[in-house]
Amino acid sequence: MNDSSPGRRVHPRLEVTQEGPLLTVTLDHPQTRNAQVPSQWLALARLGRTLPPDVRVVIVRGAGESFSSGLDRALLTPEGLPGERSLVQQAQGSEPELVDEIASYQKGFAVWADVPAITIAAVQGYAVGAGFQLALACDLRIVAEDAQLIMRETALGLVPDLTGTHALVRQVGYSRALEICATGRPVGAGEAVDTGLASLRVPAGELDEAARDLADAVMSNPPQAVRELKRLLRFAQGSTPEQQHYAERTAQARLLSAMAAGRNAPG
Repeated sequence: MNDSSPGRRVHPRLEVTQEGPLLTVTLDHPQTRNAQVPSQWLALARLGRTLPPDVRVVIVRGAGESFSSGLDRALLTPEGLPGERSLVQQAQGSEPELVDEIASYQKGFAVWADVPAITIAAVQGYAVGAGFQLALACDLRIVAEDAQLIMRETALGLVPDLTGTHALVRQVGYSRALEICATGRPVGAGEAVDTGLASLRVPAGELDEAARDLADAVMSNPPQAVRELKRLLRFAQGSTPEQQHYAERTAQARLLSAMAAGRNAPG
């Protein structure tokens, strides 16, 4: 892959680069440890909806020493940030309006389960709140030795609301998920790997290389098989055995038919 494109800004805090079938999304506001704002979530939703069909893997990473410190703390103040709706402003709307507003922000996280590409979060330093939930929204996670995954919403009198609760319970079970969220304690890199939150732990200086190696390993396989596999395994999370058996055989039939037609040759 040598047909890389220059980075482009899809949001003041987001940079996107594409190198062949690999797309890299960088949370790029290191002066706040890549703190996030609502307009950024809307930009992520647009990016996912308009993902080029040739993209096979998306790496989500953070610039600087941390993946993301979560919601920008300025949005917890009455003054807020220019062009952004603070939590104080959000809370002044009616409950149905607030529910709809949060739903629009959740799309920036939920969209990554729906894209055919495999998504990889490369997490270093702090991944707090919205940062933790963005990592959970990806298919795979690699963590640096210094990674600290934290759900801090309960300490603010809130709950995680950016699609993270379903993913967290699915990964570690109800009791551990409750303990992680109710205490707000950090989950270190070792625990993340041991509990299945992350696939691999690496030294901080090797994180980008490890994410790229994983992306290359995924992309070494026929693209249609990988797309079918993601869809199949995502479906398995809520299917009955009978439903999953049907999904397996229909996916295989599509692949074999494509192979016979010369559209899905083995690697």
